[in-house]
Amino acid sequence: MPVAQTNEEQTVEDVKYDAAGAKASLEKDKEGNQMLYVEWDENADPATRKVTCSFAATRSEVLRPELKESGTIPEDMDEYLKSSKMVVTDGNMKKLADEITKDKNTVLEKSRAIYDWVIANMNRDESVIGCGIGDVEKLLVTKGGKCTDINSVFIGLCRAAGIPAREMFGVRMNDDDITKNQHCWSQFYLPGTGWVNADPADVLKAALKNNWDKDSKETKDLQEYFWGSMDAQRVELSRGRDLVLAPAQAGEPLNNFGYPYAEVDDKPIDYYEASNFVYTISFAKK
Repeated sequence: MPVAQTNEEQTVEDVKYDAAGAKASLEKDKEGNQMLYVEWDENADPATRKVTCSFAATRSEVLRPELKESGTIPEDMDEYLKSSKMVVTDGNMKKLADEITKDKNTVLEKSRAIYDWVIANMNRDESVIGCGIGDVEKLLVTKGGKCTDINSVFIGLCRAAGIPAREMFGVRMNDDDITKNQHCWSQFYLPGTGWVNADPADVLKAALKNNWDKDSKETKDLQEYFWGSMDAQRVELSRGRDLVLAPAQAGEPLNNFGYPYAEVDDKPIDYYEASNFVYTISFAKK
């Protein structure tokens, strides 16, 4: 299961786990994501195959920094410019990115044009399971999805335009039971400033939930807020796509690691199937 850790926007302390006698350890994959690995042998009583993990997470609201652009994009940003299985950067994505940014000259102008395009042209689709899978080629056709979908389009277009971008997967800390409160958000790299937050998905979610028109003041205010700012009611669990866990899973690389992952006899279990894979995520303020 993904386990939060301290980074530039959150502090994580007091990580504890109890695997009821099973083999268990905290590990990190090559991307630096922290996870709890638990293994039961074939003779373990199914009733004992339970594990708990807890941690204390502190986040503060992130306010948009002064967006200064200077210098060039560092050479070590290749990881944040490449395609993944779901987020491709060539073909139609490249063509669209070029169209959106054709009159823009700077990284800041291009990234803002992409952000505004995503909000103007995408919509939140409540029929999508979970957070969506972020298959950008299909999303350019359907124009609808949830947070992973919408932010994947933003990331893919940024990368296709030569702007480093990355996604964060986590969960909202806004209720007692947050089992279904997973969320994905994004950042782009602005030379001279560094990584800048962006969350077009939350703009579109609020517009749908509140029945706001996209041109309404409420939507436009959120559009400005989530361009560089970020609320404190979320904790990041992992980053990246096409992930190989530690130890490596038998199944395919994970599209993302925002949910617990399990295998039985080397076969993946669907984490959306509550009858076969039961878990809960709880939150309490200190």
